[in-house]
Amino acid sequence: MQLSSPNGGSAPLNDHIAIVTGASSGIGRATALALAENGAHVALAARTESALQELAEGIRRLEREALVVPTDVTEKEQVERLVEETLRRWGRVDVLVANAGAYVRSPVRELTVEEVQRSMAVNFYGALHAVLAVQGPMLARGQGHIVLMSSLDGKKGLPLDGPYVAAKFALTGYGEVLRQELHGSGVRVTTVFPGRVDTPLIDTLDVPSVSAKIPARAVAHAIVDAVRRPKPEVILPVQGRALHLVNVISPRLGDWIVRRLHLQGWEKE
Repeated sequence: MQLSSPNGGSAPLNDHIAIVTGASSGIGRATALALAENGAHVALAARTESALQELAEGIRRLEREALVVPTDVTEKEQVERLVEETLRRWGRVDVLVANAGAYVRSPVRELTVEEVQRSMAVNFYGALHAVLAVQGPMLARGQGHIVLMSSLDGKKGLPLDGPYVAAKFALTGYGEVLRQELHGSGVRVTTVFPGRVDTPLIDTLDVPSVSAKIPARAVAHAIVDAVRRPKPEVILPVQGRALHLVNVISPRLGDWIVRRLHLQGWEKE
C-alpha cells in the first residue's frame, strides 16, 4: 500500500513520524505495524510497557524506529510528555492516531455518573489531550494528519452501550468541528467508525453473524488508506455503512434493525 507524503504525491510514508495511542493491542497495535510497514517511525503509547516494548522490537525488525512512552491518556501531563518526547526524538509529528479506548457498558436503568465519567476519561478526553498537544506543532509547520478513533456506536447507539456511546458521540462531534476549523491549515482530520472489531476490548462479547467482528488489521489498513488519500470519515465494514445510512433516513427503522438482528450482542457466560 502506497501512501502520500505530507506535501502530496504517491511516495510511501518514508521517515514520517506517527504517534499511536492505545498501541499495546488491538487496533492500535495493528495500526502501528501498518504505519511502520509503510515507512513511518512510530511513538508507541499505552499503559502496559512490556507490550509496547515487544511491539517496538517488531517495528525495528521492519527497519523503522520506535519510541516507547508508557502513557495513561486520562492524564493530561502524561500525554503532553508523550508529544514532547516525540518532538525531542524526531522534531515533528506528522500523524496522530488517537486510538486509546475503553469499552464501558451499562443498562440505562442501572447507569451511574461514574461509569459515564470513566468512559469519557479514556474515550473522549484521552483523544482530546492528544489533539491539543499535537495541534500546535502541526499548525506551526502547516501540515499533519489527526486520526480520531470513534466507533459505529458514534453514529448509531446500540442498547447497553450508553457510557461508551456518550463518549464516542462526543468525539464524533468534536471531530466534525476540528475538521472544519482546520480546513486550509494543512492539518487534516479523519474520524474512523469501525463496527465490532476482534480485539481484547470486546473479547467477552458474542455478536450475531451479520455483525461479525472484523480483524483489527482491516481497520489499520483503512487508517493507512485514509492518510494516503485523505478522507473526512471512514465507516467500516459495509454493513456499518448501510446501518448508518438507514438510520439517517429513518431512525425508527434503524432502531428496528438493531432489535431484529440483536446487534448489541450477548455477554459470554
